[in-house]
Amino acid sequence: MSDGVTTDAWERLSGRYDRQLWLERCAVGTALDLLAATADERTLDVGTGTGEVLRQLASRPARPREAIGVDTSPAMLARVGALPACWSVQVADARALPFADAEFDVASASYLLQVVADADRALVLAELRRVLRPGGRLVTVTPAIPDAGLARRLARVFDQLAARRPDRYGGLRALDPRVALPPEGFTVMEARWNVRGYPSLCVLARRL
Repeated sequence: MSDGVTTDAWERLSGRYDRQLWLERCAVGTALDLLAATADERTLDVGTGTGEVLRQLASRPARPREAIGVDTSPAMLARVGALPACWSVQVADARALPFADAEFDVASASYLLQVVADADRALVLAELRRVLRPGGRLVTVTPAIPDAGLARRLARVFDQLAARRPDRYGGLRALDPRVALPPEGFTVMEARWNVRGYPSLCVLARRL
């Protein structure tokens, strides 16, 4: 499902993936601020990995009563750890989510869209739209290249590294999803840059 970063690769990386989570943590927090999920909103996290989004979400005062995380890698999900009651994780393909239409109120996709093959990205976004209720919210986080400053130079280095070694560093590929979201039935509501850790773009969108 990914440009050089296969499920097998994520399985191999699972044991050391958490070593770099500190570089993702601030952007994930920014994304959850944007999403502002409430206790009554059923929440889906796609591309859960080892569970950073779920852990941060669980620590919030108004955490959702029900949340599900999905990932293609069983080894990644095995490292998620304990979750609140009525929260769970399961193996699933983002291109064919095993949920009913309009089953969720909000969804997140953190550091996922940049590792999805270009040909499949529309499928993933279409599935996210399908499982969200009308008016539901989606937040995405992707590595991206800011307009200026040291963060721009750093982001370019990461992007070049991803191009040279997609099998190992494809997760650092820069992607601005704001162009891809409207054709798949989303309205972009807000975008925020986070330059602490990986230079990243957090985008909040609403399902039409």
